[in-house]
Amino acid sequence: MFDNEQQSVEKQILEVLANHDIPAPDDLKWASIPFSGEWGTATSFFQIAADEARSGKKVKVPVRAQEIAELVRDALGTPPGFSRVEAVRGYLNLYFSTSEFSRRVVDTAIQQAEDFGKGAPNGRLVMVEFSQPNTHKAMHVGHMRTMLLGDVVANILAYSGTEVVRANYFGDYGRDVIKWMWNFQKRHAGETPPEANVTRWMGDLYAEATRSLENDPDGEKEILAMFAKWEEGDEAVRNLWYETRQWSLDGFNEIYDKFNITFDQLYYESQMEVIAKAEVEKLIEAGIAQDERAENGPVIVKLDELLGLDNETYRVLVLMRSDSTALYGAWDLVLAKKKFADYPLDQSIYVVDVRQSLHFKQVFKTLEIEGWDKVDQVYHLPYELVNLPGNLTMSSREGVVVLLEDLIKEAIQRAYQVSEERNQDLDEATRQEVAHSVAIGAIKYPLLARDNTKLATFDWETALDFNGHAAPYIQYAYVRTNSLLRKADMPLPETFSPTYDLETKEVELIEIISEWPGVVQKAAQEFKTLHITNHAYHLSRAFNEFYNACPVLTAEPEVRNFRLRLVAAAKQAIRNSLEVLNIPVPEVM
Repeated sequence: MFDNEQQSVEKQILEVLANHDIPAPDDLKWASIPFSGEWGTATSFFQIAADEARSGKKVKVPVRAQEIAELVRDALGTPPGFSRVEAVRGYLNLYFSTSEFSRRVVDTAIQQAEDFGKGAPNGRLVMVEFSQPNTHKAMHVGHMRTMLLGDVVANILAYSGTEVVRANYFGDYGRDVIKWMWNFQKRHAGETPPEANVTRWMGDLYAEATRSLENDPDGEKEILAMFAKWEEGDEAVRNLWYETRQWSLDGFNEIYDKFNITFDQLYYESQMEVIAKAEVEKLIEAGIAQDERAENGPVIVKLDELLGLDNETYRVLVLMRSDSTALYGAWDLVLAKKKFADYPLDQSIYVVDVRQSLHFKQVFKTLEIEGWDKVDQVYHLPYELVNLPGNLTMSSREGVVVLLEDLIKEAIQRAYQVSEERNQDLDEATRQEVAHSVAIGAIKYPLLARDNTKLATFDWETALDFNGHAAPYIQYAYVRTNSLLRKADMPLPETFSPTYDLETKEVELIEIISEWPGVVQKAAQEFKTLHITNHAYHLSRAFNEFYNACPVLTAEPEVRNFRLRLVAAAKQAIRNSLEVLNIPVPEVM
């Protein structure tokens, strides 16, 4: 926010150094001074002193760095926009005028509005692939983390200035899909799914298929026969597959709509099957893959052997079954290439659970051995699983799972009850809307606030906490800003620099608002959603502390006017952080 002043000061510093025949770089490196009640920026002269020592000049680097800092300090005086300048242990520290810094932070948040914190376009194009559910099955809580993590990582990257392609990769092919179709054709022919809760119905039929197969001696043979027909392109089997797959996709879209999640590009495992077979043959011809189908074996890549590794590192990647149907490894080899063929990507990110880490190491290493030139542009972003209290893991082939639609329904019911207790004045339509907003936030926030490499445990007490590290606390802080501005019942005052001494809680709130653009960039660089959740929480806490310590509407006119602008800036900053997290922003609660 003080870029112009910093550039002006840097120009003056370089002129001072030149006038004293002190060699200097073309530009200086600046860093923010750790906040301790006032704001500042600093640059070091240690490198310049070290360069002098290397040139043969007899100097002690720490002493010489301090001499240069003092020389520059005396020459600069106090530049416009700064309150003081000091030379400390080889550093030049420049402190901004508190009133001017405060004005600029508040003005920037208000004027930039929804763009506050957004990075300038950086020219990068990144694909984020996430969610990846299997069709013909239910969507349960175990699917939640990839969906929410991938969505927000994509948001963060886009907010930071990167162009993003949001991709989904559906598991729509294989024995499990054919098993569902076999059961449907045998026991439910002619049925259609219900209008709502489609994934529950699909999941129930999948669980039924698993149970039925155990008691049907001809079932496995019939499934294999149907699979063969699918492979041959049998019209009836393919038409049934297309129709039932669409039912699954419609059901998934119900869930995505509730979470406000969208995609730009859809990929399917079935797309990869044909091109994967050609890829496998190419790897066999190149001597990278070993073909053991003649002995009723698979096609494999013995990675450790190819790389001459004695220790087990990459192990063996299986590409194809003995019956020449391709497997995940082959599909992912061609999918990696297809993404870069479809888009001029700078990076392709896979948001897939940590249990697939070895798989992606194998796929990426195989691509590298093959000579693919994009290997350094693919990245697996792993995440740990989601548990409910009692260590109930969200995965089962028997249908004993917590469905996402059930979780959403329970969240809305609980949020509705909390709303009734906290605010009895809401009309029914508004209460329903608030309950939905709070519920979705309560589901999303705990998973986004946890490091993606750590196990996430979901519990209602934490998720719906209005006084803790949870979405409702942040949403309520936003509602408080709204309430204050409404009660003021006046146009927002024009910009000005405060002339009164700011209270500690005002300064702390201004500081955390000013950090938002940097937090976005850090989160984008590290693919860490928790940087955003932590900032949103600390920002909301800082606002609540300001709210409790600093009267706004009853303060003297100058104080009131600046604090109203500060409330408006905090409102915008909280809103932007919630929107990056794709958490609903209620106007009342």
